[in-house]
Amino acid sequence: MRIFVVTGGAGFIGSNIVQRLVERGDRVRVIDNLVSGHQANLDSVRDDIDFINADINDTLSLGAALAGADCVFHQAALSSVQLGVEQPLRVNQACVNGTLNVLDQARRAGVRRVVFSSSSAVYGDRPCSANRETDIPMPISPYAAAMLCCENYCRAFSHSYGIETVSLRYFNVFGPHQDPHTQYAAVIPQFISRILDFKQPIVFGDGTQSRDFVYVDDVVDANLLAGDAEGISGRTFNIATGKPTNLLELILQLSDALGIPLTPEFQDPRIGDIRTSLADITAAQKELGFSPKTDFKTGILKTVDYYKSLVLHGMT
Repeated sequence: MRIFVVTGGAGFIGSNIVQRLVERGDRVRVIDNLVSGHQANLDSVRDDIDFINADINDTLSLGAALAGADCVFHQAALSSVQLGVEQPLRVNQACVNGTLNVLDQARRAGVRRVVFSSSSAVYGDRPCSANRETDIPMPISPYAAAMLCCENYCRAFSHSYGIETVSLRYFNVFGPHQDPHTQYAAVIPQFISRILDFKQPIVFGDGTQSRDFVYVDDVVDANLLAGDAEGISGRTFNIATGKPTNLLELILQLSDALGIPLTPEFQDPRIGDIRTSLADITAAQKELGFSPKTDFKTGILKTVDYYKSLVLHGMT
């Protein structure tokens, strides 16, 4: 039986990957410092995994987690544009130093492949119809710069040491286990949380800024495909749907899903925010066999049901 390691496996995307791996019968180790992750995200698989409460910059703990592993899904990061603007050194330590440590310990442990979770933020705010992996990155925030640096380390380790690496540039991922309560929460859980607290959603800007929203189950699919696809070492792929949705449209979808009228509160745009983000997913479709299966409306309904269940059980 192959051993898979998920760094940041108690977090949003990481915990969803862990659940899928357990469901298909794999042996799974999780390493997470629980700074942004939550053990509750792993309640359904707690007895089926090996959990290590440690930071990925803790070399000894990381080395122990990676011993004998075949593949690492590297999800551990401080994934926030705004946090990167406010605390760039902290984000660099967690993302860049942490990723370098994962790569170095992985090659020492003889790991076959590392799948790295990057971000569409590396493209910056470019006036184009869709971002392609061949476009020149133009990061406009410290977090985006950190992600690009990590991608370059992945590519360099593939060429220098022969360890296989694949970088996945996530666009706007949403779904169950996404934390709505931090001040850096992503837009969809933040909107839903405020609405369930009988508050109106806050929009930074005029609401016409658009995002390529992708449901978390599809992102898990992409990771598992990237873990085994042949001939892709050192490559980078967009993971999204290729369809734009602006924030005003998002609010309408949430209004329909919740059955209540919503009037957003508009505030000034934030530093580092990107106005338009849209992916070309042709490469992922061709090279990984990736095909997003969950349409936006269905994803929103599933996500709303998840957060409503948390409220019902007093878990928010």
